[in-house]
Amino acid sequence: MYRLRTLLLGSPLPTAGLSHEKLGKFKGLATFSPDALSSIAYANQEIFLGLAVAGSAGLGYTFTLGLIITAILIVVAISYLQTIHEYPSGAGSYIVAKANLGDFPGLVAAAALMMDYLLVAAVSLTAGVEALASAFPVIWPYRIAIALLLLAFITILNMRGLQETGAVMSIPVYFFIGSFLIMIIFGLFRLFTSAPIPFPTTMPGPVQPLSIFILLRAFASGSTALTGVEAISNGVPAFKKPESKNAGITLIVMSILMGFLFLSTLGLSKYFGIVAVADETILSALSRQLFDNSILYYVIQISTLAMLAVAANTAFADFPRIAAILAGDRYLPSQLKALGDRLVFANGNLLLAAATAVLIIIFRGDSHSLIPLFAIGAFLAFTLSQAGMVRHWIRKKTKGWRTKAFINGLGTFTTGTVVVIVGVGKFIQGAWITLIIIPLTIWLFLVIHRHYEKIAQQLSLKGLPPELKPYPKLRFVMPISGVHRGIFHAVDFARSISKNLIAIYVEVEPGTGEKVRKKWEEWFPDIALKIVPSPYRSIIGPFIDFLDRYDVEANDGQLAGVILPEFVTEGFWSNILHNQLAWLIKFALLYRRRKKGYQQVIVDVPFHLRED
Repeated sequence: MYRLRTLLLGSPLPTAGLSHEKLGKFKGLATFSPDALSSIAYANQEIFLGLAVAGSAGLGYTFTLGLIITAILIVVAISYLQTIHEYPSGAGSYIVAKANLGDFPGLVAAAALMMDYLLVAAVSLTAGVEALASAFPVIWPYRIAIALLLLAFITILNMRGLQETGAVMSIPVYFFIGSFLIMIIFGLFRLFTSAPIPFPTTMPGPVQPLSIFILLRAFASGSTALTGVEAISNGVPAFKKPESKNAGITLIVMSILMGFLFLSTLGLSKYFGIVAVADETILSALSRQLFDNSILYYVIQISTLAMLAVAANTAFADFPRIAAILAGDRYLPSQLKALGDRLVFANGNLLLAAATAVLIIIFRGDSHSLIPLFAIGAFLAFTLSQAGMVRHWIRKKTKGWRTKAFINGLGTFTTGTVVVIVGVGKFIQGAWITLIIIPLTIWLFLVIHRHYEKIAQQLSLKGLPPELKPYPKLRFVMPISGVHRGIFHAVDFARSISKNLIAIYVEVEPGTGEKVRKKWEEWFPDIALKIVPSPYRSIIGPFIDFLDRYDVEANDGQLAGVILPEFVTEGFWSNILHNQLAWLIKFALLYRRRKKGYQQVIVDVPFHLRED
């Protein structure tokens, strides 16, 4: 299993290499822009489907809606540019809303963001497969399986690390940009050398008369083009120094590219009277109109699939990072904040992959069914972030704060209006599901937080006097995760059976060992503490290696026993919220050391934690 894991994910990277796993502007654009740039594939499709019910009269408003959405893009991009420079720690919407509006608005923003990124992955993959199926209809019945295969590939790629992901993602991203620029330039040339083409008279007649409701609903669908704008502000720490400057430049470039591609494709579709038939996307129909069935048509479709597939990578770049920050604040299981062997948040990646697979299967690989769930989360996070920035400027009152507050205030009003329009216009079509899932997610955050708060109280050293007891012989080693109430019973027990006890702290994060040593010497000055560094962030391996060395150095004909302090929670679900390192150490000692001919003595000393 280890060899297979190494083959798929690569060898472990040392913590010292974290600074090298940063992205420049070129790779940063490839990593964080696919969601935004590729959104034209499904946003254009949704605008077309929304207006087509009113016939050619409805489709005549295609470019007008595009202009309005692009204007909102400009406002949102400028607003997030300010966020990047003021909050370079990442997880923009959550951090900004929490710092300026309070914990609960921060959790609302976090839940909305996580929902948004989950849907980014599902919608991008399903829309990408649909784009390919437009060119090759024979694969249409297999789009669920193809989407899941692409999901597995992207998951493995992200588990290998940022640098490798950025390098691989650069190819399809710039392939997509290049192929679409060729199509747009050719389309503009045709535009200036030929007359406009009206919508075909053979298209089905209007199902409904054109109304403000149809226009608002089409706008709500098309506003999904703006999802992904916040991705860069959430991932600022992933950029090379100066992080904020590089992230800001990347955001500007992404926004210009996104606005140009979106408006150009909408304008050309209207000018040439493009109408998509069944089982074909509007962009497929546009490229077929311009290039017929030539090789360039198939290049456009393949580049669209590639771009939409890697657009899911934006979710993998940001979802685990936000989950790690929430885990650090004790709103999600602590396992989500741990860096894996390849210096990525591996558990967050796996959680996202599993949830995305469930969505793809439930909605049968249909991006149109997923779209109504999509925009609410993104724009709710936009609104809370910008509202938080307004309060930030009012509090800070730095030079030019009124102008900056006005920009963010305009962003708040604009995106808040979109939330209302999307919520009303798409409520019956499925937006109601999002309005249930987000509150449920917040409830889950609060339940997990209360659990960790109770555990922290029970492990607190406050009011606990140190008690020193006499102790006799035998040699024991006790691994510790820190100095808390849970290890006092273990120390007392060890003292009762041996006077030769050593505590071991495996230092996963450089610098934490000395903090533990100071507290340990305060409470247990008579017991030696050894700090064992772990450059690859493993706890089990360094601990077992220490035991091997300790037994050889002692040369007393016996093995050191292991005292394992282990706290036990009530209920099965509570155990999920803890790393259960004691169980992993027991497993390693029982099997790995036995193969070397050792007979290891392991003593569990449980400390029971209450839920009430």
